[in-house]
Amino acid sequence: MPLLSSSRRALAALAAVLSLGLLSGCAEDAQPAIDTASSSSADPKPTREATATSEETPSPSKSGDTDEDRESEEGDEGRAGSSATGTASAMLDELTVKGRAPKSGYNGELFKWRSDTDHNGCDTRNDVLRRDLTTITLKAGTRGCIVLAGILADPYAGETYDFDRSANAVDIDHVVARSNAWQTGAFNFDEETLKEFGNDPLNLLAVSSSLNRQKGDGDAATWLPPNKSFRCEYVARQIAVKHKYELWVVPAEKDAMERVLGKCDDQPAFTEDADWPGPGDGDNVTTKEETRPAGQKSSSSGTSRSGSGASGSGSSSSGSSSSSSSSGSSTFFENCTAAREAGAAPVRSGDPGYGSHLDRDGDGVGCE
Repeated sequence: MPLLSSSRRALAALAAVLSLGLLSGCAEDAQPAIDTASSSSADPKPTREATATSEETPSPSKSGDTDEDRESEEGDEGRAGSSATGTASAMLDELTVKGRAPKSGYNGELFKWRSDTDHNGCDTRNDVLRRDLTTITLKAGTRGCIVLAGILADPYAGETYDFDRSANAVDIDHVVARSNAWQTGAFNFDEETLKEFGNDPLNLLAVSSSLNRQKGDGDAATWLPPNKSFRCEYVARQIAVKHKYELWVVPAEKDAMERVLGKCDDQPAFTEDADWPGPGDGDNVTTKEETRPAGQKSSSSGTSRSGSGASGSGSSSSGSSSSSSSSGSSTFFENCTAAREAGAAPVRSGDPGYGSHLDRDGDGVGCE
């Protein structure tokens, strides 16, 4: 019996030891979970997994960003340094971007192109020619306004050639076309602002007629000068015009401008002095008389101004008048088409070629 009792006590002690061991093992298995939770709440450094989850979940401030903010951030990618202060790119970034407005209501005459907006006595076309041509010949008796000849270094073509007024091979281009301006905000302009835009020296360049007509009313997305070395300045000038008049650009137009400027080394914003020279001023100016351009009529040729009958009916049928200019000349343009072909429109009272039949509103300026 004592032996049996001792064995039972030994077995009971062994069982107790085993039970304690099992309890200790369970406690060790559970401890890491307790430690991890404790560490997570106390440690300010998140785990790698927690970091990834946090970055993928938008914060309240991010989710509140506008589309405009995101477009601005995306537009800066890959353009390091191109928007530096004073660059054309920086000025472009300030322009509004939106779709083109309808062309309804557009009429090029609303811009009153060729008006003497600076009141120097010369029409805008001849102001441009005196500024952009070299070795200029002016027409005598026109108060230093009308250009007969000169040399044009065409920036669009990158070629230099002789200008002859009678050949009409030179056009004056609106760098931002009037139609384009109309569809990007100018439809809101008042009469004076339309006139200012149409005759602004910043927006006008003497170029070859063929390229001006090829361009039409295209923007930078549809037409660029063939002379690639001039494209940076051309786009910078368009941006300056749009910035001055608070016009917008359409998305494709802005993309095209950015592509061009991306090839320029921080193209500066266009700030060149584009004002007109004064009457009689220009490069290497000479003056001479001009023979009567084709399309002008003279009272001394054909029929006489006096009398009636055939001579009177002939004059009426042509739509012309035998009115003399105030300068005493008896020579006048038959119609405004002839005046424009000769590069003389608008023609003013006192100018060679002026006739009252060209001046419909009687304000002293014909073929406006």
